Amino acid sequence: MASSVQNNRVSPPGYCVCCRVCNMWCWRAFKWLPVLLIVSIVTWSYYAYVYQLCISTIESTVQECVYLVLYHILLIMFAWSYWRTIFAEIKQIPEKYKLPEVELEKLLSAESEDAQRTILENFAKDLPIVTRTMSGSVRYCNRCVLVKPDRAHHCSICARCVLKMDHHCPWVNNCVCFHNYKFFMLFLGYALIYCLFIMATCLPYFIRFWKGDFGTAASTGRYHIVFAFFVSLMFAISLGSLFGYHCYLVANNRTTLDMLINYRRLSSPTGQILNKMLKTLVNEAFRAPMFRSGADKNGFSIGAFNNFKEVFGNSPNLWLVPVFTSFGDGIVYPTPRDDEESESLLSSERWDRWGERARPFDERESSSFDEL
Repeated sequence: MASSVQNNRVSPPGYCVCCRVCNMWCWRAFKWLPVLLIVSIVTWSYYAYVYQLCISTIESTVQECVYLVLYHILLIMFAWSYWRTIFAEIKQIPEKYKLPEVELEKLLSAESEDAQRTILENFAKDLPIVTRTMSGSVRYCNRCVLVKPDRAHHCSICARCVLKMDHHCPWVNNCVCFHNYKFFMLFLGYALIYCLFIMATCLPYFIRFWKGDFGTAASTGRYHIVFAFFVSLMFAISLGSLFGYHCYLVANNRTTLDMLINYRRLSSPTGQILNKMLKTLVNEAFRAPMFRSGADKNGFSIGAFNNFKEVFGNSPNLWLVPVFTSFGDGIVYPTPRDDEESESLLSSERWDRWGERARPFDERESSSFDEL
């Protein structure tokens, strides 16, 4: 355990600084390719729908205007949510969670796991954390050299610990976490509606094309419309399943990394193979939150509606708008108690007690997992 406290990476011989900088910038550029792909598809869909369908194909002026107005409303909300998801500020974990040099030296020089565990327990005794590792010790990141707040995980792609991390999404080139989870949900929802709208309005013209009765429309234009129908259909299927999955997570106040997928308990040959292939992933990433009393996949659930408000806020007027309205500070989370009513779990008094911010704040206020 002592050797795993700090991860020291040594560059291979002959690996110059210029090569490192070049690789870094190439990697950064490569990570934007999925985003550029999405932007390219949306740009093409704009041409196919607005010009080829509405302007060149639809003959009714009223129908054309209705389609264009609804389309642009959906496009604006979709693009706005996507933009906020990509460029949301992922704030650093507070300094009070980072080990000082003195404590770090003690941790590195400790001769046993029990000694390291004692050092971390003493350091974290005043920190508002309730979760533990599988062994019952304080969750510690040996790369960021800090005690992890509840529901925080280290992202190997971002190279830092992230508050309430759900996953790192290549399609937004960002971590989906506390600071942009509402934006991500709205992005999925508006993208799904956007695809369904295009699919539904292109369907009659797709049927006419299938029957060979497409009128005098230009041949290239009708192929754009047909292709737009198929592309929107494929994206709607994938987005629908993903959006439904994250709705389930929101309703139960879980994240992807909170989900329990424990292949260690599978005794079948398939389970044994998966156990060997995904041992690290299962043991460290995909498991139910571990509390002092044991693992509890519903340990942060405070009722479906309260779980929803924890992400989207109290104001119904802002639920569908991509502005930050989530409760708390991403560090401390309410947990259900037998002696407290669930309706009071999101009251301002409780947030006064749990977090640095008592109420939802907006933008003006501003994968590997290493644990002991």
